[in-house]
Amino acid sequence: MKVLVFGKDGQLGKAFQDVFFSHQPSNEIQVQFLGRTECDLSNSEAVTAALKAAKANLIINASAYTAVDKAETEMDLAYAINARAPELMAAYAAEHGATFLHYSTDYVFDGEKYGFYLEDDLRNPLGVYGKSKAAGEEGIARIFANSQFGQYAILRTSWVYGDGGNFIRTILRLAKEREELKVIADQYGVPTSAQWLARTSLKLAINDDDGLRAFPSGIYHAVPAGETTWHGLATLAISTAIEAGVALKTEPKLIKPIPATEYPLPAPRPANSRMSTDKLQSALAVSGSYNDPKQSLEFPQWEQMVQDYVRKLASSGVI
Repeated sequence: MKVLVFGKDGQLGKAFQDVFFSHQPSNEIQVQFLGRTECDLSNSEAVTAALKAAKANLIINASAYTAVDKAETEMDLAYAINARAPELMAAYAAEHGATFLHYSTDYVFDGEKYGFYLEDDLRNPLGVYGKSKAAGEEGIARIFANSQFGQYAILRTSWVYGDGGNFIRTILRLAKEREELKVIADQYGVPTSAQWLARTSLKLAINDDDGLRAFPSGIYHAVPAGETTWHGLATLAISTAIEAGVALKTEPKLIKPIPATEYPLPAPRPANSRMSTDKLQSALAVSGSYNDPKQSLEFPQWEQMVQDYVRKLASSGVI
């Protein structure tokens, strides 16, 4: 089996590298990772050439245009990377009978629903970034609907953190510089570990014998259990860092909760990003596992993974 991963330099792409290398797959699995220097996803010809050269059985698109605010003025680039490139990948997978894993976002919703979003809830993105990701979802589904070959999973996730820039690292850096922080407390979602997301994705796609696994094509929500706000996430991250011995100026009690209206940004954000994972849990319940047997691939509460992440940052001297 040949695996092609786009987006090797992003948080999710790096997580896939860690998972594949730590798993030490059999010689039957060959994995190729491509970053921006190897393949510019805004260039359709480059994407097509990479797909034809790799001849992959499993295509993983861990890349995306994620500059939410810049997307408001870089619409063409956002659509090229988030919609047109995934459609090319889907078309190749559908034509050649490959499995395609693609990642989407809570930003395809307007955040006005009470409770947890389901996979078939109406898309109503608020900004260009969300609209470009929604267009990518629609294009992938349309392509596979017209083909009898291949399979796909669009994994919607939220608030991803891993090896790279993210909210947790930013808030810890600011906590070193300032005695008081103001953090939004009326936007709800679920922080998602890139490592957990990569392992969960491969459990869906690959069986214990390092072969492709059949699963129902469609959209799946992929986030840990629980919910929080940006303020809640910041409080836990700072508390954990202090407990780990990191010297910070900001104490948890000095993190002031504010409404989103007090922190205006160029692109609007959904107030509610909570997503139900029942569909993905059902699909995984009948699968083999592609992971270290000592690690659980259940849907744990988000808090423990964030604490483990912050402790790792502390012990490695990153913060």
